[in-house]
This record gives sequence, C-alpha cells and structure tokens, in this order.
Amino acid sequence: MSVLPLVFTSGWASGINAYAVVLLLGLFGMTGVGDDVPQTLQRPEVLIVAGVLFACEAVADKIPYVDSVWDTAHTVVRPLAGAWIGALLAGQSGSLPDVAAGLLGGSTALASHGVKAGTRMAVNTSPEPLSNFVLSIAEDLGVAGVVAFAMFHPGAAAIIAAVLLAGGLLVLVFLVSRIRRFLRSRAQRRERGRADRVPWPPG
Repeated sequence: MSVLPLVFTSGWASGINAYAVVLLLGLFGMTGVGDDVPQTLQRPEVLIVAGVLFACEAVADKIPYVDSVWDTAHTVVRPLAGAWIGALLAGQSGSLPDVAAGLLGGSTALASHGVKAGTRMAVNTSPEPLSNFVLSIAEDLGVAGVVAFAMFHPGAAAIIAAVLLAGGLLVLVFLVSRIRRFLRSRAQRRERGRADRVPWPPG
C-alpha cells in the first residue's frame, strides 16, 4: 500500500503541531495500532522529548502574542519535522522515495504552518484572549483526530487534510488586513520600547 496519503496527512499536521504528530505516531506504533510507523518514532527518548515539547507548546500556544512568537521560532522546525517524518514513513514502507516523501511532507507542513501562524496573527488583533484558547484547542483536537483517523483510513484522512489546508489558505486571504494590523501594532510596540530605553535628555 502506498504511504503517500499518510505522508501528506502527517505533513499537514506537523505544520500545526509537529510534536503532537511525533508523539501520536510513536504511541500508535508502540501499541501496535499503526504498522507503518517507523521504529525511530517509537524510541522512548524520542517520545519523552516530544512529550515535553508538546506540553510547552500546549501552554505557549494559548497565550496571545506568545503564540505568534512561538510560531515564528517554529517556522523552520515544523517543515523540517514534516520532511523528517515523511522520509521515515517512506523508508519504512518502501513504496515512495525518501527524498520525494521528505519534499512532500516538508512543503505541506510549511503551507499549514503558514495558515496557522497567519491565523494567529489575525486573532491576536482581538482584545480578548478566549479566541486564542479556543483556536488552540480546536487545532490540537483536529491534529489528533486526523492523525488517528489516518492510521485506519489514510486516503480519507489525506482528503480531509487537503480540504482543511485549502480552506485555511482561503480564510487566510480574507484575514490579510488583520494580519497587517497585527504586524503594524507589533512594530509600533517595538519602537515604543526602544524610545523608552533612550535616556532623556541625551548626554
């Protein structure tokens, strides 16, 4: 069976929460739920690190503005994780070249990361913090549900991931003005911070 749908789905999920994907796949492999999960993802040290980082993300992801800082720091991490997981899955299956799987997983993760980061910038223009918390919970549940579904129905899960990705990109187009507002407000806060550090009168 081709591992292509699972690579695509894991890439999409990695762009949202890479640590959750590693943790879920590893646990599914250890418990025998997923036969296509590579041994590397099932190693105890990998699961422990993924679990700790997942807990950190679970907190940071729900705090306004902190979530955007976290997303910025993971602009490289998530696509690399998607590429790494894709290559591992391809190596385990043997039905897809490792390089092709890595490119697919990494590019899909980059696209979904862009949707997540852009959406959070738009949400952060709202004065109340509840939106961040609700959106973060929805993302976590979505990643868990789609990855778990992919263990049993990889083709259907890949279709769901593709629809979610396309829908997210479409929503992002409509949120461009709010994202620009977020970037302007962040730049203004940075300028005010510099002004506050300048002694007055100079000299």
